[in-house]
Amino acid sequence: MGGRVSGAEGFPNSAAGTVIPNAFFARVLPEITDPAELIASAYVFFAFGNSSHRPRFVTLGELEADAGLARTLGNLCDGAIADSLRHGLELAVQRGTLLRATANGDVLFAPNMPANRRALERLAAEGVTLEEPLPPAEGEPAPNIYTLYEQNIGGITPLIAEDLREAEQRYPPEWVREAFREAAELNKRNWRYIRRILERWEIEGPNYATDGRDPEADWLAQRYSAGKRGSRTRA
Repeated sequence: MGGRVSGAEGFPNSAAGTVIPNAFFARVLPEITDPAELIASAYVFFAFGNSSHRPRFVTLGELEADAGLARTLGNLCDGAIADSLRHGLELAVQRGTLLRATANGDVLFAPNMPANRRALERLAAEGVTLEEPLPPAEGEPAPNIYTLYEQNIGGITPLIAEDLREAEQRYPPEWVREAFREAAELNKRNWRYIRRILERWEIEGPNYATDGRDPEADWLAQRYSAGKRGSRTRA
């Protein structure tokens, strides 16, 4: 048997590509459970990159008229194609993946990035109304480790995403937040420095508060210290 690959013949080296932020794969994609949301999100990134509008956006009418999108929704989603598309777009807007605006009876979409938000806001004089997200719910959970990284350091690469996932599982959320805060105050905005803070606290206990220590933090530090003593005894 030869080494021929069955199915599609592949893509040419000069094929154009679609720009999707790394954070989508690291932070958003693992949370998506509905195929309609994934399809709608990915297709808006694709259509936005090929949009002829200036500033760029994609209209609901253009998405509804796209045969490739309709076929994908029909293959992977139950129910009517138009309903699946609108449902997927709604979920993507609610998650914050997409921006949605209205203009003259049509609905506009764009990836949720600051530059796209500013561009749509500039169209207000032409009758474009940008929908604002719902206000945060009272008692909304504190930012997770991925949000903290993006806010304090920058974009998340796949390797960094794996490090962040392991740290999130290993350390209490308060430790993570305080480690990012300490690094920012010292102008040490890099993950290596933050990870060293967490590793030190795992051995010595956190030093960001002396009163009212988090019982979970105390327990984790004690467990780690006990493990280190046990390994020295066995040695």
